[in-house]
Amino acid sequence: MADPMHQFQIQKVVELPTVNVFGLPIDLSITNSVAAMLLAATLVVAFYAVAARRAVVPGRLQTVGEMLYGLVDGLAESIIGHDGKKFLPFIFTLFAFVLFMNLQGMFLVFTATSQLAVTLTLGLMVILTVVAVGFAKNGLKFFKLFAPSGVPWPLYFLLVPIEILSFLIRPITLGLRLFGNMLGGHVVLKIFAGFVIALGGLGAIGWAGSLLALSSVVALTALEFMVAFLQAFVFAVLACVYINDVVHLDSH
Repeated sequence: MADPMHQFQIQKVVELPTVNVFGLPIDLSITNSVAAMLLAATLVVAFYAVAARRAVVPGRLQTVGEMLYGLVDGLAESIIGHDGKKFLPFIFTLFAFVLFMNLQGMFLVFTATSQLAVTLTLGLMVILTVVAVGFAKNGLKFFKLFAPSGVPWPLYFLLVPIEILSFLIRPITLGLRLFGNMLGGHVVLKIFAGFVIALGGLGAIGWAGSLLALSSVVALTALEFMVAFLQAFVFAVLACVYINDVVHLDSH
């Protein structure tokens, strides 16, 4: 109960057999992390199945759904331009999926984005999409991404390796940013919640400290809700920026 890291332990929910894929054993069991991701995907679909109903007088769900969609739509168009509409389904799906996974962790559901494997996979998916779009749109000119124009040619010996390294690090930074914020916030919440219980049995002074810790938990919970939204938004912003780099390669 006092261990703030216990909430992040992976546990099997449904036991399934292990299969061999190219000689590698793959455990198909559904863990709490997988279950949380499946729940988030289901909630996204269910939410927009209800919110997408075009009522004459929009209800709360429809208003929130349209607001979130309009936010990402404007984001994609402002960063990528007119081509942003083509990538809106991908970017909005990422945003909604990450947002719902983040919010689930605030309601006694396992936080899948507190697992580095999950966030790195999402980051890798973004970068693979960027590479696919870059080659589909520009062919071999895609490699121009690593050699910006307008630079004196001797600097290319230094600049090109840096650009390549920067590109390869992108999925890592994407994953680490989301993972670190969700993990850190939940650990701090757990620690302060532990103070509420631990200080409650120490008399009058303990009750004062317990009340202060409880106030901190309330404030941190409100902050965590904001962080849950902001991290999903930042993830969508960076996805748009990386896609824009290959869509408008000539301006790089």
